[in-house]
Amino acid sequence: MAEDAEGWSAAERAEIENHNSNGSWTLIDCSELPEGRSLVRLIWVYKRKRSGALKARLCVQGCAQTPGVDYDQTFCATMRPTSLLALAFIAAGNGMLMRRWDFVAAYLQGELQDGEVVYCRAPPGYATIGSDGRLRICRVEKSIYGMAQAGRRWQRTLFPWLIQYGFTQSSFDPCVFTLRSSSSDEQLILGCYVDDLFILHCDSSPQSLYAAFTEALAARWNVEDEGPVSDLLNVEIHRAPIH
Repeated sequence: MAEDAEGWSAAERAEIENHNSNGSWTLIDCSELPEGRSLVRLIWVYKRKRSGALKARLCVQGCAQTPGVDYDQTFCATMRPTSLLALAFIAAGNGMLMRRWDFVAAYLQGELQDGEVVYCRAPPGYATIGSDGRLRICRVEKSIYGMAQAGRRWQRTLFPWLIQYGFTQSSFDPCVFTLRSSSSDEQLILGCYVDDLFILHCDSSPQSLYAAFTEALAARWNVEDEGPVSDLLNVEIHRAPIH
């Protein structure tokens, strides 16, 4: 790991920039910490991706949060493995394309409820001195990875947007959505798996339902088109040509 020190430092700086552009927190003097509130640590988590890219993620030490003070409810749905496989079967059986879109730093795009604030120590290596002579702290005002409520806040931000766009949420699996065109037989099927969006479609032309939706998706969210799905729950997927 030492030989990649500059690479890891660059990954840290990129993560800090993500938080700064997202407005994840406000730096305040330690003396501004409300009475009765405790500080939670921010920690670095490092990962080397399959591609070799280095990733540094800043996480809240959620196990130190106080229930009823730092958060209320934490439940969030996860798409069932059987639903993921069903999407692959539907795509294969109907000649549909299956494409993966990734939400960049998804949990940072979640919105906390009004008045929901968590106080954290400054990120290790990036602390500054406040006017009171002590290290400044972070008043976290947006969802961050590691928060007990982060997954719930992300879903409670994304799912209403999908429904407002016109999608119908599955009664069998709340992470599966469908949308039918009002002027043709075209249909989109979505599967949300944490920060990945699997989109089943038949037509990707500029006038298609898929093109209109992905344009709106990219306008609202920080997303990346990762191309055709090549693996699903550690199962490799190969699409055979249709004759």
